[in-house]
Amino acid sequence: MPRILIVEDNVERATHIAYSLRLEGHEVRIAEDGVRGVAAAREWKADLMILDAMLPGIDEIEVLHAVRSHGHHVPVLMLAGSAGDEGAARGPARQRQRGDPPADDVELMGRVSTMLRRVATSAGAAIRFGVIVVDPITRTVTRAGTACALTPKAFALLMALVRRCGAVASRAELLQEVWGYGSVVRTRTVDSHVAELRRKLEDDPAHPRYIITVWTVGYRWVNGGAA
Repeated sequence: MPRILIVEDNVERATHIAYSLRLEGHEVRIAEDGVRGVAAAREWKADLMILDAMLPGIDEIEVLHAVRSHGHHVPVLMLAGSAGDEGAARGPARQRQRGDPPADDVELMGRVSTMLRRVATSAGAAIRFGVIVVDPITRTVTRAGTACALTPKAFALLMALVRRCGAVASRAELLQEVWGYGSVVRTRTVDSHVAELRRKLEDDPAHPRYIITVWTVGYRWVNGGAA
């Protein structure tokens, strides 16, 4: 049973999300602020954290830094528009009163399922892409049988791309997931680490087969197909 930690100060919203997740068979805990969220993440070792993007006290970026600093790389799904956004917080309740399908819930449950599938991919056996073998357990990568020495951040970036199973990852998403930075940060960190991965994994880094640039958006990992 996957464990999901909800860090959300809007109790009504958190309770509603937790109810929907439990109906899907997930084990759920709620933390009502960032401090409790960090403590719960360290103690409980959740498989996924749903994190409000507008927390009081210590904000979502501080929560991510605190959790990552203790070596816990739990995947994080950011929950936009909560505190101070009554429309976002009350939307599902209004839909139920009208008898409409809870579209927000359907979208959120879909995102949760997608992220948990990525977690399952990263936590299992070695992942093979042509001559490249990625072992999430030993955190090693080989290319045609030769070990590729990757920095911890480069490996984390590689796993963030691989887990998406071909879906595009924006630079902002990668900065948040791998480095714990907020979306307002402007840096070439992602691009420089992608260049490092291409140098070590691609036959021709100038014409990559695996790490594909999606112009103006970010990057995606493909199974050696054409760009």
